[in-house]
Amino acid sequence: MPVARLVAVPAFEDNYIWIAADGGGDAIAVDPGDATPVRDALARHRWRLRAILLTHHHGDHIGGAAELAAETGAEVHAPVDDRIDLPCRRAADDDRIAIGAFAFEVLAVPGHTRSHIAFHGEGLLFCGDTLFSLGCGRLFEGTPEQMLASLDRLAALPGDTRVCCGHEYTLSNAAFALSVDPDNAALREHVQWAQVRRTQGEPTLPSTIDIERAANPFLRVDSPALVAALGDRPRVDRFAELRRRKDTFRAPPA
Repeated sequence: MPVARLVAVPAFEDNYIWIAADGGGDAIAVDPGDATPVRDALARHRWRLRAILLTHHHGDHIGGAAELAAETGAEVHAPVDDRIDLPCRRAADDDRIAIGAFAFEVLAVPGHTRSHIAFHGEGLLFCGDTLFSLGCGRLFEGTPEQMLASLDRLAALPGDTRVCCGHEYTLSNAAFALSVDPDNAALREHVQWAQVRRTQGEPTLPSTIDIERAANPFLRVDSPALVAALGDRPRVDRFAELRRRKDTFRAPPA
């Protein structure tokens, strides 16, 4: 496997910009909303940026891409969306992208935005704001049907796939997850682990598909616990109700 190092680079309040490098120092950056922390990480590790992968058009995910591409000559791969207005190769569902030793499949995962994509390969999933650890993205442009289908697609990936989300939301998602699935031992165990990680100043990501299938309520709408919590209704209606509850959820005071 060509990935020798994977780094979650913090940006803004809670974003992660992902950088993966091979053993020779060639690197890719995913969703660089800010060029500065990427530039600093590349210099610190003495890596060469060869490509930039963008999952969707939001500014906190693309804001530094044009600057980095101009400085390094890195090729940008982005979804088909005119709101990403910079020189790039457009990436569509089922495309295969080869970048040096790296190879990724493009997955269309609409829901958070209508053109959202993910990149899967090398045992990694760069999923932007579609799937979070213990949660999923808000439905800004897509429908519950679209987001549920997108999450079903990601949940079907190999269980050891490392899930590289766009934000550090695990503990905030955990409070809601526990409110709807309180008896889930896998969830409670993962929350305890995440609390320790954050206390130590470490990221809770990457997660894995196995962890998310066991603990993430948005991947568990068919489980007896979630059916009991949300009602025995069509699964897309359960998902829509779950997302509605998350949108209005306020954690109780500590």
